[in-house]
Amino acid sequence: MPLAQIEILTLAFPGNRFNGQILPELAKLVEDGTITIIDGLFVGVDPNGDIGYTEFDELGVGEEAAALSELVDRFDELISAEDVLEIAAGLEPNSSAAVLVFEHTWQLPLRDAIVGSGGVLLDSVRIPGRVVDDVLAAVAELDN
Repeated sequence: MPLAQIEILTLAFPGNRFNGQILPELAKLVEDGTITIIDGLFVGVDPNGDIGYTEFDELGVGEEAAALSELVDRFDELISAEDVLEIAAGLEPNSSAAVLVFEHTWQLPLRDAIVGSGGVLLDSVRIPGRVVDDVLAAVAELDN
């Protein structure tokens, strides 16, 4: 069966301050069947500007690493070396990013119903909340 829509989130942590606080929320989404994490990695830029990365399935020991690895359903290796370089280019020295690739599994029943009724997905657009907030603020400013 084909996958539902896939999304890639890149979460930056200036100063390498990843502390695992996002893990309980990710766990809820996975346990509820809202998403299935299918790939992920950490990208880091050290103080000298050198780039390194670690796939989630290659994380070392530790409570946070183990908790994150347990959330990943499979590793499809969807993130390329070019992707890592592009992500790292957006990071300041001494910072890191977590890249999460997940399937919107909540969409599967809807997708099946659409296909079953002879429909096809014509388009799908996701707009980051920050962009929506900026646009609404600009519209409000024009109205004043």
